[in-house]
Amino acid sequence: MRMVAGLIRGKQVEEAKAILLNTTKAASRNVMQTLKSAVANYSQKNPDERIDDNNLFIKEIFVDEGATMKRMLPAPMGRAYRIRKRSNHLTIVVDKLTPGT
Repeated sequence: MRMVAGLIRGKQVEEAKAILLNTTKAASRNVMQTLKSAVANYSQKNPDERIDDNNLFIKEIFVDEGATMKRMLPAPMGRAYRIRKRSNHLTIVVDKLTPGT
């Protein structure tokens, strides 16, 4: 997930969407959904502005560790191997481009 987040950090939203559509990583689908949600949230918080994807850029994007599900897998001689199914929290902050940036 952090690799995909690094690909679009600081890019315009339209360019980031194009990168995510052409990335073969499985995490790109989740990042795309979160990016669309961030753009929708920005337009909801600023109803007076006419927002276009070309006028927004990704100000911040970071991935934090989430909950870990712990499972056991049977192993030889009565032992058990621990399996950790990790998850994460993705945060995307979008902002309006200022002229000259």
